[in-house]
Amino acid sequence: MDKKLHYQGYIIYRTRIQRNWSQAGLCRGICTVSYLSKIETGKAEPSEEILRLLLERLGLKSDKELEREAAELADQAWEALFEGRLAKFSNLLKGIELKRYEAVPAWLDLALLSSEKPLDKALEFCMDTRQLAQQRILQGQMAEALQLMPNAYTTLRLGRAEYRAGNYTAAIHTLQTAYELASREGMARYMLEAKLLLGNSYCNLQDLPNMERHYRVGQRLAEDLQDQRVLQIIGYNTASAWIEIGRYEEAYTWFSGQKDLSMMALHKLAICCEKTGRREEAFNALEQAESLVSDHMDSSLARQLLALVRYRLEHPDYLTEEDYGTLLMESFNRLRREMPAGYASFHLPWVLEWLKASRQYKKACELMEEFHKGTSR
Repeated sequence: MDKKLHYQGYIIYRTRIQRNWSQAGLCRGICTVSYLSKIETGKAEPSEEILRLLLERLGLKSDKELEREAAELADQAWEALFEGRLAKFSNLLKGIELKRYEAVPAWLDLALLSSEKPLDKALEFCMDTRQLAQQRILQGQMAEALQLMPNAYTTLRLGRAEYRAGNYTAAIHTLQTAYELASREGMARYMLEAKLLLGNSYCNLQDLPNMERHYRVGQRLAEDLQDQRVLQIIGYNTASAWIEIGRYEEAYTWFSGQKDLSMMALHKLAICCEKTGRREEAFNALEQAESLVSDHMDSSLARQLLALVRYRLEHPDYLTEEDYGTLLMESFNRLRREMPAGYASFHLPWVLEWLKASRQYKKACELMEEFHKGTSR
C-alpha cells in the first residue's frame, strides 16, 4: 500500500479521534467497522468512493483537482529549493493555507517545506524518502538527512549545523563539498552561502589567508547577485578579524566608513578608536551604541561589553582594578554560555591580559589550551 493511502488513513483516524467519534459512528452506511479499522491502519486500500464518503463525513475536502493543485505546488517548491532559487521558493509558499490541503497527501510536502518545526512523529510512516529527509532537518538530525537525500541542499544544511556548533574543521570539509555540488549545477545562492560559511569558519579558526580567500569568491558572487546583506557580513567579519590580530587601523577604516552601524559594530568601532588613540571618537561610538538595542544577543550582555570598553577608556590603570576584572570575567563567561564560540574567542585577548596582570598564569595557560583545542575541531 502506497504512502498516499497511509497518509489519508492517518488523517481519517486523527480527525475522528479529535472529534471523539467512534469508528461505528463514522463508518455507518459507508463500510464496516473492521474495514474502517484497516483503512486507518494502512492495511486496506479503499475505493475512491469509500474514501471520499469518509472524508466528507469528517468535513475534509479531497478531490482530483485539489490533489493535482497541491502536488504541482509541492513539486515546484521542492525544485526551487533544490536548485537554490530561494526567492521563488519563498514566493511559492507565501501565504499558503495549509488547512485547505489537509486531506491531500501533498499536504505533507507543503507542511514540511513551510514549517520551522518538525511534524508529528506519527506521520513519519507516511513519508517518502524526500519528506523524511526534510523531517530530519527540522529535527536537527542533519547527518541522517544527508544519508537520505545526498544533494547540495542537505550537504549545506549539515555544514551550517556544524559551523553553528563550533565544529569548524568538520564544517569546512562539509561546506567545501556543498560548494562543489552546488557549482556543478550552477546553484549560485548555495555557492554563495557555502563560501560565506567557509570564510566564517576560517575566521573563527583565526586563519586569515583562507578566510580572505573564500571571502573573495563570496564577495564576487554577492556582487553578481546584488546581495548587500552578504557583502556587509563579509566586510564586518573581515574587519573584526583584523581587530583580533591587531590590525586596528585597517579595521577602523572599514567600520568608520559604514553608515547606520549596529550596536555591536559601534562596539568594535569604539575598540578600534581605543587602540588607535582616538578617545573622543571612541566615546562618541559608545554613546551611539548605548542608545541602540542589540539584535544579536541579550541586551544586558551587549551593554556589559560596551561597559568594558568605557571602563578601559576612563581608567588607564584598568588592569589594577578588581571591578574591571569582575565585569570582564562575567561578560566572558556569559559569552561562552550564550553565544557562538567566535564571540568568546574575540574577547579572549583581554581575558588573557587580565589573567596575566593578576598573576593567574596557570588559568591563562589552561584557557589558551582550551581555546586552541576548540578551534582545532
